[in-house]
Amino acid sequence: MLLLDTHVFLWSTDAVDRVGSNALNLIEEASLSRQIYLSAITFWEIAMLIRKGKTSIPLSVAHLRSRALERGIQEIPIDGEIGIRSVLLEDFYKDPADRIIIATALGGFKLLTADRKILHWQGQLHRIDARV
Repeated sequence: MLLLDTHVFLWSTDAVDRVGSNALNLIEEASLSRQIYLSAITFWEIAMLIRKGKTSIPLSVAHLRSRALERGIQEIPIDGEIGIRSVLLEDFYKDPADRIIIATALGGFKLLTADRKILHWQGQLHRIDARV
């Protein structure tokens, strides 16, 4: 089960050259086996990035979400367990979206990310560098 970090999801839709070949293969395999996931917070994070002028996409976030779900990406809702787990992360910085995504990944997922803070975090997390 492969969980995509927000930027990896965005890159996989329109900037594939930023994703490494190994990561692209993992995304393709996970897609074919219907084992590819996003946290619900991903869409909040994209909307916030757009609002702050840090990214842009050619369609609305709602439409992007619909297309992702139509392509077979499964959305994981934020429940109480994920919320609590996100607060208990040791020695991790304060970004709420990243905390939720990590807490979600700790539920049995491999996290595909290029975020250096996540890649270098000392906690127990199965993570894969999306740049390779």
